[in-house]
Amino acid sequence: MSEGTREQVLEVAARGRTAAADLAPLPRGVKDAALFAVADALTARSAEILEANAVDLERAKESGTPSYMLDRLALSAERLEQIAAAVREVAALPDPVGEVVRGYTLPNGLELRQLRVPLGVVGIIYEGRPNVTVDAAALTLKSGNAVLLRGSSSAYDSNVALVNVMRDALEGTDVPADAIQLVPGRDRESVKHLMRARGLVDVLIPRGGASLINSVVEESTVPVIETGVGNCTVYVDGDADVEMALGILINSKTQRPSVCNTAETFLVHKDIADVFVPRALEALKDKGVTVHGDERVRSYSAEVVEATEEDYRTEYLSLDIAAAVVDSLDEAVKHIRAYSSGHTEAIVTNSQQAAKRFVSLVDSAAVAVNASTRFTDGGEFGFGAEIGISTQKLHSRGPMGLPELTSTKYVFTGEGHLRGV
Repeated sequence: MSEGTREQVLEVAARGRTAAADLAPLPRGVKDAALFAVADALTARSAEILEANAVDLERAKESGTPSYMLDRLALSAERLEQIAAAVREVAALPDPVGEVVRGYTLPNGLELRQLRVPLGVVGIIYEGRPNVTVDAAALTLKSGNAVLLRGSSSAYDSNVALVNVMRDALEGTDVPADAIQLVPGRDRESVKHLMRARGLVDVLIPRGGASLINSVVEESTVPVIETGVGNCTVYVDGDADVEMALGILINSKTQRPSVCNTAETFLVHKDIADVFVPRALEALKDKGVTVHGDERVRSYSAEVVEATEEDYRTEYLSLDIAAAVVDSLDEAVKHIRAYSSGHTEAIVTNSQQAAKRFVSLVDSAAVAVNASTRFTDGGEFGFGAEIGISTQKLHSRGPMGLPELTSTKYVFTGEGHLRGV
């Protein structure tokens, strides 16, 4: 490893630690004013951001980057407006810092309170999605944390432009500019140094594909909040409304195929398969989706590709979907347990009993009943922009908003209380 790169990364982390200490006690008004300044700057300086993004896109196209990755990488004036609007939404959210999680007076008269406090320095390691650069900065700033941003080399120019704009905006506020920093370096060396900056970085959050997440989890000495890949499932129960099921399946798969909450598998109960599967295959074909199906699904159309074991494990992030006919709800749950990534599963049914059983048996971060998997999202849940969707059970699970970017501390107040035993 390059010693120079290591020193640069540790220097950025040290500055982040100082900024986090200065940021933590700031009141909500100061942080919100900084966020509004950031949002205004993103739209005012959109031309230079889009120019930098164009460089990234051209480089990605020349290297043969898949279309779904190009979609994630691309910015536009409209997307920048949406990103700025998300920053303003975060500013309008309640400040979690200082919130009393629980509090009471002990029998001995001590007053005990558990308060939310910032995590400190949060490192984000993510792939080619420049919107994450702004989302992460906004959420960490609002929750009183300093952020170290390490995006992929594919979005390097975009991320440099975005961070420069945000840091310049902070210069005119009472929030330290070092609350938002880009980790130096474009190769994997800087990522490794960030993962081993224990004592300077309090937590790492990886966002991206399975290989990135596994690498960070396995190699980091800094604590990690694991976000997971999105191999999501739509199960159409025997008591489903066919029109509702079609709408939910198409929306879950095609509304935006390149994101983690898109459906990658659909399962159909045998009792409704003859009615539903032919219509589903036709509707998916009309949207350009290739279906990878089991023998029973393939019996309805020669255009269905034979599904392999790997297909059911795959997060396609493209216009592909795996499919199977199952004999029961319990068989659907068994399939989900075997292949799902634990992100989001949906059931479409008119049976309250079936819905209740599905919810109780499926162990995923989110379970949808008669709704699209695409709703598993911090913005849709009212959290504002999200830092990621955690599929682990510690320290948080599901879409991670502001409260999930805090820890707690206990404050107890007495009147000269002494412990006797």
